[in-house]
Amino acid sequence: MKIATFNINGIKARIGALTDWLEEAQPDVAVLQEIKSVDANFPAAHFEDLGYQVETHGQKSFNGVAILSKLPLEDISRGLPGDDADEQARYIEATVMGDVPVRVCGLYLPNGNPAPGPKFDYKLAWMQRLEAHLATLLPREEPMVICGDYNIIPQAEDAARPEAWRDDALFRPESRAAWRRIVNLGLTEAFRACHPHMPPHPGPEHYSFWDYQAGAWNRNDGIRIDHLLLSPQAADLLNDCQIDSAIRGRDKPSDHVPVWIDLAA
Repeated sequence: MKIATFNINGIKARIGALTDWLEEAQPDVAVLQEIKSVDANFPAAHFEDLGYQVETHGQKSFNGVAILSKLPLEDISRGLPGDDADEQARYIEATVMGDVPVRVCGLYLPNGNPAPGPKFDYKLAWMQRLEAHLATLLPREEPMVICGDYNIIPQAEDAARPEAWRDDALFRPESRAAWRRIVNLGLTEAFRACHPHMPPHPGPEHYSFWDYQAGAWNRNDGIRIDHLLLSPQAADLLNDCQIDSAIRGRDKPSDHVPVWIDLAA
């Protein structure tokens, strides 16, 4: 089972690029972030014609997440528990019914800038809610993939210029501490597991985001903020994890690229 996460930065602007990638990469499941569309306006029929079941949790103009699956989806839920007043569309869950059922949790974690400030407080509170929710799911002892745009640079080697991010919400000590608490629930970070030794000067295949400004892609001034975390049962099925970095150089790209895993499921 090939499961990919991809922040597409707007379905309206990126439908062509997304379609091209889906036809080339053929993921069984594509978990999308920043669809920037209400559910009714998402072009579900287009992706259904490509063989995908489509489930969305949308919001007008920003945020929004979706799951596209060639395999049946069951037990779909929308929204991260823990704050009934939170109206931002950032979380969706479903069980993918492959040979081995896999629970897929798709997220678009808050950016948190400027930090400190209310947006940073929201980011940390959201991560605390995520930690609490995952703590209720893990005792089920089922294969589970928690994937998306985490807006977290876990370690210095996950940025071409870590010093430039020192005071950014993506790299602040509080953010990374919250990330470690989530991972320490017993999860495996798929890319790190498959690529334990990052080279001194990583290539583009080690990053998942390049800003549109200042020629970041051409200079490989990237960061790795799109992640797939696996429950122990999913980690046992992990065959590979890769980043499709080349599509960042195409016409009208997202500033993110897909990251995918292959599971023996």
